[in-house]
Amino acid sequence: MTARRRMVIVGHGMVGHKLIDAMIRRGATRTWDIVILGEERQGGYDRVRLSSLFDGIDPGDLALVDVSSEPAVTVVATERVTGIDRAARMVRTDAARDYPYDVAVLATGSVPFVPPVPGRDLPGSFVYRTMDDVHAIRSWASGRQHGVVVGGGLLGLEAAGALRSCGLATEVVEFAPRLMPAQVDEGGGEVLRRRIEAMGLMVHTSTALSEVLAGVDGAVEAVTLAGVGVPGQGERMATEMVVFAAGVRPRDDVARGAGLEVGDRGGVVVDRACRTSDPYIFAIGECALANGRIYGLVAPGYQMARVVAETVCGGDASFPGGDTPTKLKLLGVEVASFGDAHARAGGAATITFSDDVALVHKRLVVDETGRVTGGVLVGDASSFDSLVSVAAGDSPLPADPARLLLPAGDPGSGPGASAGVWALPATATICSCENVSKAAICDAVDACVATEATADVAAVKSATAAGTGCGGCVPQLAELVRRQLGTLGVETTDHLCAHFPHSRRELFDIVRAEEI
Repeated sequence: MTARRRMVIVGHGMVGHKLIDAMIRRGATRTWDIVILGEERQGGYDRVRLSSLFDGIDPGDLALVDVSSEPAVTVVATERVTGIDRAARMVRTDAARDYPYDVAVLATGSVPFVPPVPGRDLPGSFVYRTMDDVHAIRSWASGRQHGVVVGGGLLGLEAAGALRSCGLATEVVEFAPRLMPAQVDEGGGEVLRRRIEAMGLMVHTSTALSEVLAGVDGAVEAVTLAGVGVPGQGERMATEMVVFAAGVRPRDDVARGAGLEVGDRGGVVVDRACRTSDPYIFAIGECALANGRIYGLVAPGYQMARVVAETVCGGDASFPGGDTPTKLKLLGVEVASFGDAHARAGGAATITFSDDVALVHKRLVVDETGRVTGGVLVGDASSFDSLVSVAAGDSPLPADPARLLLPAGDPGSGPGASAGVWALPATATICSCENVSKAAICDAVDACVATEATADVAAVKSATAAGTGCGGCVPQLAELVRRQLGTLGVETTDHLCAHFPHSRRELFDIVRAEEI
């Protein structure tokens, strides 16, 4: 009889949870016991959808699939790992418990970066990272009027949307000269700013927070702002709360304490199999420094989890790294970027489409041969999947690449915005979180029809796991299901539901015509 082995996962976030899922899917729990250690009261939950708590959804709706019923899996909450004894292969926690391991996996994620400004710890100052942070922000915001968010990147704009949903007049302070500087170009940043300010938020770019000031009650009463590179006394702005969302740093304290190799700027150094400098310890997700880079999105973290599952089961998987296409919806605004979005490669040239009325900005980056190497989309990301496919070399480049930027519905030919997800090649990745291709989705629809099972989005999700990560691909998934059913001669409808005989497009028209 084969002796059972034990894996201890440090950190019960989305990536750590995905590793358990990957092990179960491989049947590894027949020979492996898995212990996952989490600090928070809640088990693993969907951190990507954290902002939806401000829209009133139940926190339980964010819970990831319960794995505690799996006999080989032990889920431990509210225990913080304090150290790893590598010689004894033992993980120790603040509950004075020791967890022996054959393999340990660090999935500790990241921690919010808080600028070292005076007053940053005053009551009324928050970070935006966990479910407990959300509860604290909502509680403090109740009955208050004004808030400041420090950071104009992805996390900062999500936090701004959260404060706005709490009814606070909200101002965003960004050190860089534009919003989302890591993802969008100057034109895209300007369009994003105009769209956000049209919602009633105030944006301060090229601005630094220099101090948080206390009132007579000791809580936040104001902040001091200073223009970047501008000497002299800063501007005082009255406010009742400050949310720091100026980025994150890899959480590598456990690794450092264990003497593992870390990068000069943080992050646990791993090889292509996500193994650390200790052959019995792996690191995945935002705490891992892979190929000299920290990957701050969930999709690469999921890919790392699958690599570790394959490796410990005797396979030869590797994490390739590379470009991570990003498609987001922030405050209702679509933002996407991929490849060499900032045209930094030698010989790069750009093609730009801007609509100052509709507030849409699109930019393609092409190399010397005319091949698409990157792009930025703000305000309309409907062509994102097609463009990523073209950049990957899966689709032919039209004679006039500018057609790729034309608004949806343009009669021009080629794999542009009007082609949609149906025009993508079978090998195109639709769900980057779960690495599910168009072909896999179509095959799942075929299988449902062949067995006379219900063929809908829920069934395809269950069969392929597509759309179960961040959820950003669900519209494309639904379109593929509808189109594939059509090719099989199955009657479909674009009605929103059985009780409302109109499509989403028709609903918009009804609302507009009836002035609802």
